[in-house]
Amino acid sequence: MKAGMMQRRTFMILGASAAAWPLAARAQQQAIPVVGYLDPGSPEADANRVAAFRKGLSEVGYVEGRNVAIEYRWAQNDNARLPDLAADLVRRRVAVIVSSAGTATALVAKAATATIPIVFSVGTDPVQMGLVASLNRPGGNVTGVTSMNTELEAKRLGLLRELLPGAARFAVLADPTGPTAENITVGRTAAAAIGREIEFLNASTNREIDAAFASLAHKQIDALLVSNFPLFINRRVQIVTLAVRHAVPVIYGTREFADIGGLMSYGTNPADSRRQVAAYTGRILKGEKPFDLPVMQPTKFEFVINLQTARTLGFEVPATLLALADEVIE
Repeated sequence: MKAGMMQRRTFMILGASAAAWPLAARAQQQAIPVVGYLDPGSPEADANRVAAFRKGLSEVGYVEGRNVAIEYRWAQNDNARLPDLAADLVRRRVAVIVSSAGTATALVAKAATATIPIVFSVGTDPVQMGLVASLNRPGGNVTGVTSMNTELEAKRLGLLRELLPGAARFAVLADPTGPTAENITVGRTAAAAIGREIEFLNASTNREIDAAFASLAHKQIDALLVSNFPLFINRRVQIVTLAVRHAVPVIYGTREFADIGGLMSYGTNPADSRRQVAAYTGRILKGEKPFDLPVMQPTKFEFVINLQTARTLGFEVPATLLALADEVIE
């Protein structure tokens, strides 16, 4: 009897130990790295870019929920929230901070930490904005991707002029809250280069965007360029709707506008930029250092024309312009 009880007791102890083995093994495994994703907009407006970022991570061997975790922080179009969101990611001790859009976000992330690696996606010159020491040797804990959007404003205005050779007055919609005042300088230089007047319309809220479009007729604006600020990208549905309502020809900095009815766009492909950001994020997770990773610059730009919108607005797109387009949306 005692021998039988002893055997049962031994079996129970061994069984309990065996059940505990997987738990112990899991506890000994290294915790998966955590990426902090800092974005000035909202998850709804940025869904396609997040999907591109996840796809890029998977291409370098990291799958969310399997061997990497992502902590998302959304400012909901309120840049004043960015410092607190960045500080929260620093307290969380994430392995990498991804500054997903805009110079303002990248500068906030850089101010929050000098040790956690940061990978940015910006449209400006990161050297001029003080993000990196140089493009080839960034230095410090920051690197990333630039689309150099501010340098493309002259090209965009030139495409507008080709669409409307008789246009006399051009306007640029800009966000005065962003740290990219050089947009104004570039825009003015571009306007001088094409020999046309230009006016700057500032807007940083839905109401101000509405007011800017409402003022176009009074100001006798013939065509509009919407600068590629994150604020406007996140509010692209409102802006494209207003452009059609006010029957004004507009060119944008990303195809995300043309895809939903914007007349024309010229710039880098945002999905490509996010995949590049993801590639750098993966390389850093594998041990590389930001100061050894040169800032990536665009090698390809795409020009998209929405011909359906042109017909709706009553504009005939010249054959020469159609021939330049990488894609024509019928």
